[in-house]
Amino acid sequence: MLTVYTDGACSGNPGPGGWAWAVPGGRFASGAEALSTNQRMEIHAVLDAVTTLDGPLEIVSDSTYVVHCFRDRWWEGWLRRGWTNSAKKPVANRDLWEPLIAAYRADPQRLRFRWVKGHSNDPMNDLVDRLAVEAALTQRGRRGDRPPPPESLGPADAVTAGGSGSPAAADPRVPAGRRLVVAGHRPPGLGGYGPSPVGDDVRRRLEEILVAKRELHPDLVVMTGLGLGAEQLGAEAAAGAGVPYVAVLAYPDPATVWPAPAQERFAALLAGAAGTVLLQTKRPQSKQQAGAALSRRDAWLYRHADEALVVWDGVDETVGRMVRSLQDHLGEEEVWVVPPDGP
Repeated sequence: MLTVYTDGACSGNPGPGGWAWAVPGGRFASGAEALSTNQRMEIHAVLDAVTTLDGPLEIVSDSTYVVHCFRDRWWEGWLRRGWTNSAKKPVANRDLWEPLIAAYRADPQRLRFRWVKGHSNDPMNDLVDRLAVEAALTQRGRRGDRPPPPESLGPADAVTAGGSGSPAAADPRVPAGRRLVVAGHRPPGLGGYGPSPVGDDVRRRLEEILVAKRELHPDLVVMTGLGLGAEQLGAEAAAGAGVPYVAVLAYPDPATVWPAPAQERFAALLAGAAGTVLLQTKRPQSKQQAGAALSRRDAWLYRHADEALVVWDGVDETVGRMVRSLQDHLGEEEVWVVPPDGP
């Protein structure tokens, strides 16, 4: 059985994307897409490898989105429901999933999938990461009979939130310590915009988790976008647990369009932060620009986190995509889901 490593990279979500696969000591390929997502690029890499290489293959990927589709047989439910997911919405990236699943069904014994944690010093995972990043940044792919030496490529995970191509680890804004992101539902999924029993319970449980995690990691630091909902509850829980938190803002003064009580809460939380990261200095001029800036902020947070707490009811698809993206970046075991209605 031939082992092939695959990976995808994307600047923003959506944004310029790249994919790559490589056989240790053998063939490799990469490609690009002008407007894509990280998950789409992960699937594209596997599909190209499966359709290019002959014989039995072991696909090694750091994408739980790809590996779990086959490990947990998600595809069976998709087909049974006519290419809709459990939330009765169309399956994303069907144009790539459909031929990949068809190839798997044609010979189920041919393909085996194995997950590897990204950025864990695996030389081949690092290589395909660099190839995917190169394709995303240059928007050009390439193929060959032997992978290029890693030193001839740019650094791994170099597609930053702004797409500048500088290594993530070199970003001086990244706080020191064990970095934990808190994210999840906005107020409608947490009992409303004002104080609520649901929000109070979520904050209490987040605080208990952070206290326990601080015992394991004395250098724990929470990173939060301070958005309405779970992000602000995470900051309040951090303060209650005695854990410093860093506010990561997509742009200046995001609370100016909020009601006065929400602005006051935001200002108090910002004042209590151990630090602030401002990812762009100009305010967006439209909802579309604001949405793009928030996507870049999310990408920055996911890329620089060590673990995550996500408040999710298991149903909301927007938060579900957030969970899957964090799992792709961090590994499933580093993403903790906190249901808003208790355990």
